[in-house]
Amino acid sequence: MTLIAIVGATGTGKSGFALDLADALSRTGRAAEVVNADAMQLYRGMDIGTAKLGPGERRGVPHRLLDVLDVTDEASAAVYQAAARSEIERIETAGSVALLVGGSGLYVSGVIHDFRFPGTDPAIRARLETELATLGAGALHARLREIDPETAASADPANGRRLVRALEVIELTGEPKAARLPDEPVPWRPHHVVHLHSDRPSLVERLNRRVEAMWATGLVDEVSGLLPAGLERGVTARRAIGYAQALAQLDGRMTRSEAIAETQQLTRIYARRQVSWFKRYPSQVVLDATDPAARAGELRRLAALD
Repeated sequence: MTLIAIVGATGTGKSGFALDLADALSRTGRAAEVVNADAMQLYRGMDIGTAKLGPGERRGVPHRLLDVLDVTDEASAAVYQAAARSEIERIETAGSVALLVGGSGLYVSGVIHDFRFPGTDPAIRARLETELATLGAGALHARLREIDPETAASADPANGRRLVRALEVIELTGEPKAARLPDEPVPWRPHHVVHLHSDRPSLVERLNRRVEAMWATGLVDEVSGLLPAGLERGVTARRAIGYAQALAQLDGRMTRSEAIAETQQLTRIYARRQVSWFKRYPSQVVLDATDPAARAGELRRLAALD
């Protein structure tokens, strides 16, 4: 059966929908496995702040590419692409259905589209990282805007790591457009995309409650427990939304209420960027995540696919 990608903004219920789909497929005699496409869920120990399903919540459905990185490791879309495609090919060879599930747009795109990630240059990367530390993300975003306004427009001005990578790719290739996905991507292989969507007011309310619940259920304790594992040295993990704010609370740089408020704000911004990213996918099914009848109908449709 064709690969199914389940995408959408954070808080739209992608994990639950994937499990419901696995159940629906099981009733037709087909097994399914989930391949994680959330960059932060790759990290061991980062559970509460990423809304990672625990083993007891997975209904017996195998989940791949969860808990595969230490918090000191740097996540890489290129490495993820190879790992995810390998898992998908293994799942399909075994006769099961692969469900690619997550909201990290570049990671999803790197799997379902025939996209080749440029290499890296340690010297260029080190220089740009130094400039990020000394000049700040704003200066790098301004430079990117001069070189490649289109890429800059779609980039998070506060995401220093992504800005460094974009500028590195442009230096390596000499082509500004090399730092962004093609306008008309070629599929890696046939696939179906289900985009879970929610109206903005409902999503904002849900995200705000979700952040509050993370603090109530022990996010700060989780972050404290990751300090001996080197969280503060992590290039990617320590900057994750929620984790950076919990670290600031532990360090006394933020109060609890300030950390929660900033996490809520950044989560709302991130969700808006996710929606914009996934809008570009051709031939997707946009599903109202809050409509039970629409969800049930889409589950029946997907379960009936060959």
